[in-house]
Amino acid sequence: MITTVQMVNAKSDRASRMHSASAVAVLVALGACASTPPAPTEALQAAEMAITDADRTRVADYASPELSEARSKLTAARDAVHNEKMVLAQRLAEESRANAELASAKTEAAKAHSVNVDMQKSIDTLKQEMQRNSGAAL
Repeated sequence: MITTVQMVNAKSDRASRMHSASAVAVLVALGACASTPPAPTEALQAAEMAITDADRTRVADYASPELSEARSKLTAARDAVHNEKMVLAQRLAEESRANAELASAKTEAAKAHSVNVDMQKSIDTLKQEMQRNSGAAL
């Protein structure tokens, strides 16, 4: 026959075990959060690709400071990975990619501006020729 004291003790033991299990689960979850995040491989590759694309489009002729900054941040990101500072590495790799893309965008804008200037000169020349030809016919 089970006494009331034994029933209370059994309930107390179950509650204590559940409490211990919950505490272990919380500790495991916290340990997972505290571990070093994985290396930002994709961000590093994206930055490298953006720099390669910028080099291919001759960005150095138009937006050299931004491209230099992109290369510096990529180097810093690799150093951060080496030092196991993955959050910093991720941020630097993303900034590197952004700088390389900015350099490419500035280059495209400069090239477009150059084409517009050349077209405007051609239009002005055509207008002058038309005025000269219309004046000669009179």
